[in-house]
Amino acid sequence: MNDAMTLSDTVTVLVADDEELTRTGLRTLLSARPGIDVIGEAADGTEALALAAELRPDVVLMDVRMPGVDGIEATRRLQTAAFPEPPKVVVITTFENDEYVYDALRAGASGFVLKRSPAQIAHAVRLVATTDSVLFPDAVRNLVAARPGPGSRPARGVPALTGRELEILRLVATGLSNADIAARLVVSTETVKTHVGNLLAKLGARNRTQAVILAYEWGFVVPGERTLR
Repeated sequence: MNDAMTLSDTVTVLVADDEELTRTGLRTLLSARPGIDVIGEAADGTEALALAAELRPDVVLMDVRMPGVDGIEATRRLQTAAFPEPPKVVVITTFENDEYVYDALRAGASGFVLKRSPAQIAHAVRLVATTDSVLFPDAVRNLVAARPGPGSRPARGVPALTGRELEILRLVATGLSNADIAARLVVSTETVKTHVGNLLAKLGARNRTQAVILAYEWGFVVPGERTLR
């Protein structure tokens, strides 16, 4: 995955879904959009991992419920040393408050989109490939808020964040990009990028979405509230 990808670049996509009709529909939908090239299809997580290693797509559009290796485990394996530059993963699901989706986000997926929202699918693919903002932050917040309890907090101790890091984490959780945060705080984009990198390291997060999920679990950010604890 190229971090310098711009809106003018072509985004390569691997579609992973166990239903052939769904894969065909997604390929047709995405291929009709300029700047998106579907380079492969996988019927399960095992095939998705093999094709991701071979084809090196920018984005994997991943169904979570697949036989054998499901989308959650496939997403988790994409974050290992076997994939030094893993593709972004967008989970595609039928149910917005699906527990499987939450687990996929914790495993390292960059976001999720509903199968019944075709207009958002192509947008989601372009967004995760070309920006550093959180995909549909309101949907992520609602997913967290819909859980019956506060969630299973990470076993290790709560990381110590500086006041500035907490401020930036809150802004990341609203979906702002590094450039947007820099403008809000009147600092350089590089300064924000450094802080975000430090945040990811302290939280043990692979990406911004995973950092936001962990921030909710630790209580740094609370669904429905505007302030930090």
